[in-house]
Amino acid sequence: MSIVTLNDRAVRSVSAFGSLDTGSMVFIKKLTASSSGTLSFVNGSSGVVLDSTYKEYMFTFKDIHPETNSIQFTFNGSTDGGSNYNVTKTTTNFSTLHKEDDSFTFLGYQTSADLAQSTNFVRINANEIGADNDQHLSGTLQLFNPSSSTFVKHFIADSQVSEQSDHSERVFVAGYMNTTSSINAVQFKMSSGNIDSGVIKLYGIS
Repeated sequence: MSIVTLNDRAVRSVSAFGSLDTGSMVFIKKLTASSSGTLSFVNGSSGVVLDSTYKEYMFTFKDIHPETNSIQFTFNGSTDGGSNYNVTKTTTNFSTLHKEDDSFTFLGYQTSADLAQSTNFVRINANEIGADNDQHLSGTLQLFNPSSSTFVKHFIADSQVSEQSDHSERVFVAGYMNTTSSINAVQFKMSSGNIDSGVIKLYGIS
């Protein structure tokens, strides 16, 4: 990578920049739900899907639709290749809400949706996904340096939900898995019932 030196000149005076390494998203694996109890990212065509190849991984969720009304979409990590999904976590959760008929709005911290040194699954949406045919959740989950043997494992989730009570909900979740062991598998499931349909993709960020 080339280094750019401005020499006290404005950017508009610079005649040329060196090449910049902008990185890329590298597709790793796709799972499609069909009345699925869980969707687990454990193994890929070349071995484990979460390893030291990348310092950041991103999951994308598209049209995650539940079979059961008024539930949450959740995830947890594993340090033993998917034998157990019970990593200790501390999280934060806040959301914005707007009802279809404009009768209610909300912006605030969701105390009931956070975790404090808990092995429970993390709630990606604070409130309830609706099970109507047109209701679902879409969004992303970023997981940082899961193979580190030094640091805890930070994550950030950002999702948009069609709620059972006809609200639009934007949810922001962040936290850390309180372990210095490698996170080598991640599982997604509903808090109750199956994932009726939807797609989750995993990318490595180079």
